[in-house]
Amino acid sequence: MTIQEPSFSLGIEEEYLLVDLETLDLAAAPDALMNECVERLENKVSPEFLQCQIEVGTGVCKTVGEAKTDLSHLRRTISEVSEKFGLAPLAVSTHPFAKWQEQSFTDKERYRALEKDLAGVARRMLICGMHVHVGLDNDDLRADLLNQFSYFLPHLLALSTSSPFWEGRETGLRSYRLTVFDNLPRTGIPPNFSSFAEYERSVQTIIGSGTIEDATKIWWDLRPSARFPTLESRICDVSPRLNDTIAIAAITQCLFRMLFCLRRSNQRWREYDRFLIEENRWRAQRYGMSEGLIDFGRGEVVSFGELLHELIELLLPQAQALNCVDELNSAASILQAGTSADRQVEVYQHALKSGADEKEALQQVVRSLVVEFKQDL
Repeated sequence: MTIQEPSFSLGIEEEYLLVDLETLDLAAAPDALMNECVERLENKVSPEFLQCQIEVGTGVCKTVGEAKTDLSHLRRTISEVSEKFGLAPLAVSTHPFAKWQEQSFTDKERYRALEKDLAGVARRMLICGMHVHVGLDNDDLRADLLNQFSYFLPHLLALSTSSPFWEGRETGLRSYRLTVFDNLPRTGIPPNFSSFAEYERSVQTIIGSGTIEDATKIWWDLRPSARFPTLESRICDVSPRLNDTIAIAAITQCLFRMLFCLRRSNQRWREYDRFLIEENRWRAQRYGMSEGLIDFGRGEVVSFGELLHELIELLLPQAQALNCVDELNSAASILQAGTSADRQVEVYQHALKSGADEKEALQQVVRSLVVEFKQDL
């Protein structure tokens, strides 16, 4: 039976941290701030697990360009409202020097239940991420592409890394966020499923046991959405620069269409063992773009620049069909400017060499992130 081509519609979710513009430390969102954001953005904004966090989500967008317009409006509004309260949002996956022990939880039933269920693991979740939903309204297609897409998850992570610091220390990792997030259950590279029915049986086994109440408590790097007919890529750090977020979204959308077109031609992307993909995931987490990933077909580590240029060329026909050629090509600019993690470490090291102490150097990193949030808007 021929599967009708999906819409490949897009939705982007981002989580932000709020900082005090004077101290540059984290600050809880006042009720008045959240109320004004909801008044202006309606259901596209919500509080998050911690009071110093705020989450936004675009509407269902037909194109990457439409998603950029929507997300730009969301970022601009959050920035304008926050400034009224002496605060600023950061689109970054960890705050350079904040302490998780000093943060307060949002008083909602869902978050109280999470804290009770996950105990000390939940209390360390001072992290933010970026998720991209792509519309695929056929369940068996979602299961098939879930298995194949996992190969590319480390590539997306490498492009997005923005969490090199944790509690005032340079960790040596470009995405320390995953180190924290992987302490949760039901995370990491998703398992392979032979069909959507097998996926549903597996999930229902856990739900039926009373362990979790629904599939939203499954936090794999890529998952079938429990609320929408989409596959949701969840591996990325959140990017301070809007254009970087949009480039990553374009790659994600194009990858799904490429895999669909292969299937329509009775072909598919080769599926590699989870063990191998997790090795590339670690390389992206540890090094970002700087040390390359393993090309399993060639059996060697290949520079990320070469891999990215090959990927852009491979996806160009999809970008033409999806009207996102400029956004896809803009991913190459991340190679030139570095990821946020690269830039944060550079600001920090330069400040130290210029005579700043540790605290001052970390504050300069936060100042740079405040500025980058407004870039490209």
